[in-house]
Amino acid sequence: MKSIFITGAGSGMGREGAKLFHAKGWRVGAVDRNGDGLATLREELGGDRLWTRQVDVTDKAALEGALADFCAGNSDGGLDMMWNNAGIGESGWFEDVPYEAAMRVVDINYKAVLTGAYASLPYLKKTPGSLMFSTSSSSGTYGMPRLAVYSSTKHAVKGLTEALSVEWHRHGVRVADVLPGLIDTAILTTTTNHSNDGGAPRTADELRATAPKKGLFRLMPASSVAEAAWQAYHNPKRLHWYVPKSIRLIDFFKGLSPELVRRSIVKSLPALMPKRQ
Repeated sequence: MKSIFITGAGSGMGREGAKLFHAKGWRVGAVDRNGDGLATLREELGGDRLWTRQVDVTDKAALEGALADFCAGNSDGGLDMMWNNAGIGESGWFEDVPYEAAMRVVDINYKAVLTGAYASLPYLKKTPGSLMFSTSSSSGTYGMPRLAVYSSTKHAVKGLTEALSVEWHRHGVRVADVLPGLIDTAILTTTTNHSNDGGAPRTADELRATAPKKGLFRLMPASSVAEAAWQAYHNPKRLHWYVPKSIRLIDFFKGLSPELVRRSIVKSLPALMPKRQ
């Protein structure tokens, strides 16, 4: 029986991933700091082939222990797929985001991915064709204004993926990531806006109603990212998975001219223009 370990599995993309892989007959290890989310996942999927534990991914010992305990229950003590998915966001102009909040983003979005990589490698090496998969972002293609620290962590995840995809080839372990655009998850409404822009926070329904219906940043269901994770395991040649696929155009045009992408972003956001005295 194949096995997958997913962080941030209590909601959103990780939850959809747990449901998909479980439905495909895999043994699923699901961890999240939100115990209630894991409880509802257990209620939905039942205890068969589902292993859960409440874990804060910034706690190195806790994450390592969870991985060890889950893999001990696998037939060969190994692991077919590790999905580093846990992530948070903090938005606003860079100088408005408190340093402590910014470091929390770094701890969860990047340092926890490093912990996951170090912790999962011994188990992945035991399993032929295994994969470490991580959630980057469309913000990992070009740094996005008002998401500077978040964007930088997702660039780091993308860079780590590229480096380890070469390094771990000698171990027979594959490495890939997914770069989602606008995804319908709780992060849409739970991300704190630290800049006072004069507007009240919008509800999830309001955000869904006003989200683009087409284009690169059209609103996509969380299940589309789970499907990308499933496809990534079964298609070993692809390094980066974009959701939707058109997100890859940002990487393409940045490769041709990063200045062109920067000018396009500035032009599309009047608030970025220098204020005249």
